[in-house]
Parts: sequence; structure tokens; C-alpha cells
Amino acid sequence: MSHRPRSGLAAVSSALLAMSRHLEVRDVLKTIVASARELLDAQYAALGVPDDHGGFAQFVVDGIGEEQWKAIGPLPRQHGILASMLHEARPERLADVRKDPRFEGWPSAHPEMSDFLGLPIRDGDEIIGALFLANKNCPKPQGSCGFTEEDEELLAILAQHAAIALTNARLYERSRELTIAEERSRLAHELHDAVAQKLFSLRLTAQAAAALVDRDPSRAKGELQQVAALAAEAADELRAAVVELRPAALDEDGLVATLRTQIQVLDRAHAARVTFTGRGVRALPAAQEEALLRVAQEALHNALRHADAQHVDVTLHKRGTDTVLRITDDGCGFEPAAVRRAGRHLGLVSMRDRAGGIGGTLTVESAPGKGTTIEMEAPGG
Repeated sequence: MSHRPRSGLAAVSSALLAMSRHLEVRDVLKTIVASARELLDAQYAALGVPDDHGGFAQFVVDGIGEEQWKAIGPLPRQHGILASMLHEARPERLADVRKDPRFEGWPSAHPEMSDFLGLPIRDGDEIIGALFLANKNCPKPQGSCGFTEEDEELLAILAQHAAIALTNARLYERSRELTIAEERSRLAHELHDAVAQKLFSLRLTAQAAAALVDRDPSRAKGELQQVAALAAEAADELRAAVVELRPAALDEDGLVATLRTQIQVLDRAHAARVTFTGRGVRALPAAQEEALLRVAQEALHNALRHADAQHVDVTLHKRGTDTVLRITDDGCGFEPAAVRRAGRHLGLVSMRDRAGGIGGTLTVESAPGKGTTIEMEAPGG
């Protein structure tokens, strides 16, 4: 491979670092495609991850606007040149993709493409995807391909690292799925314990009211009022659990909207006042948004279930380039010296793990009778 200028090597290094920063599969795919298009100075780039049914599980493009991409229609099938790269696992470098005998046309909204470079992404012997580039941005003689052998070698290096990044992202998402399953199991146990206790008390109180209704109507009335109160508490527990068990709409709505919605539901479900303010925070990397949301949920759970708080305030704001989540309650608080015991009881260990997992920090301020403030700081770019 011939030597590239320092700026070219810097671009390769930048592309590889960008791929290693992301943990979500979709983010990794987008970064690979954008890096490939920039690195090889192409007008269009795409990456397809095949499914087991002759199509693509995911297909990410760069260089095509969102409206045009929607107009193009459904994801392509594994046919023609795309199938060749996936099934025969060999690079393709063409002067004009439209003149290749395997070319089968494209939808009317599809942009015109001529010179083409594509190659498979391998994980060992498995083909886990294919990278495509089209329309090299450089002057070229009629009928020749703008993509060079050096471009092909450079894309091969990128594809090798793309395979590592994509495999790591898949492992991360699998790990996260297991973590979510564990959290749901914990919440299910908690829901069972809390609601079962309320319903048991409800049944005993109703039985007492039934026994008293003839001989002592006034006492029976008091017992029935207790039945109503216990039923309301059980309903609160159920509503709060549903909020936590329901998958967060982070992918569709983002962190601020998801937090605001969940806090509004908690405010309605509990006697305590629960408020939220979000200032200046826009879209964050997916791993950061999930960590911030989970810490907020854990802290809200503590304040509403254990601290007997009357008011819980949640704020999300920027501090320089960092994002700061702050949850303050006026509940019973605890002694910081007993933080080990309290930490296990209040989930502080898992909150610190979540903050540390994204390179952030978690601080806790509390005192008996003085409430609790939990602050998580997520690093900026």
C-alpha cells in the first residue's frame, strides 16, 4: 500500500476513534458509513447488515437526505451486486455500476450512481455486513473508476475495524438486554411484595367491616374508609410500577421528553408533588441517555417509596459541555456515615456504576430529616 500524507493518516485515525466511541449498533453503523464516505471522498455511502431472509436487517446511508431516502421506499433485497459481496465475499470496484450485467435497476427516487466500490465486512468466516461507496468526488477519464486500488485497501482496513466495533456493539446491546431483564425481574418482585401486602391488609379490613356492619355500623364505616385508603395506595403502587416496567421511549422521544412524561405520571400517581425542569439539553449519545434515565428512575423510586417525600424536584441542565441530572427531595434523608448500608438499600451502588459506565460521576448529599440530593454529571464531547 502506498504512503498517504499525514492528513490522510490522521483521517484514518479519526475514523477509527469515532467508531470506538459508540456502543449502540445503530450509532456504530452511522459512524462507519459517515467515516467511509469522508475518508474516500465519495458522494454516497451505505452499509447493509443482512438478515436471514434475503433482505437487510439494517441499511444505513450517508449522502442522501431523509426525504429522498423515504421516497426511495423499502430496504433493498440481497440481489445483484449486493448479493455478490455478501455471498461470494469479494470486493467490487466498478467504473459504472449501471453497466454491470448483475445490475437490476433501482427505484425512481434513487440517485444516479456510476463508479462504485464495495466490500464485505467479516467477523472471522461470517459476513456480518457490506460497505458500499459510489461517485468518487474527483475528475476521472470517461469510462474509468474514480476509486483506486489504494482506496480499496483503505476501505478494507476500515472494514476490519468496523467488524470489531459492530461486534462489540452487539455484545453491549445483548448485555443491556440482560440487564433490563434483571431490572424487570426486580421490579416484578417489588411490585408483588408491595401490592400483595396492600391487598392482604385490604382483605382483612374488608372482613372486619363485614363482621361489624350489623352490630357496630359506625366502626364498620371507619373500616370501610380504611378499605378505600388501602385500595388507593395499591392503585398508586400499580401505576408507579407500570411506569418503571414500560420500556422507555428514548429512541423515539429522547431523554427530556421521556423524563417529562414519566415524571408527569408519577406526579399523578403519588400524593407527593413531583416536578421536572429541563434546560438546554439536546440529544445525547444513547448510552448516556439510558444511564441518566435509569439513575433518575432509581432516585425517584427512593424518594417516593422510602423517603416519605412530599416534594421531589428533578432538573436536567448543561454545565459547560457536561450534562447534569439533579434529583432533590424533602424526605427523611439518611446519615452519610452509614452510606454503605444505605447505599445497598437505596440502590446507590448501581447508580454509581451507571454513572461510572459512561465516564460520569455521582454525588449524594443527605442528612436525617434534611432530605436527599442526588446529582449525576455526564461528560460532554
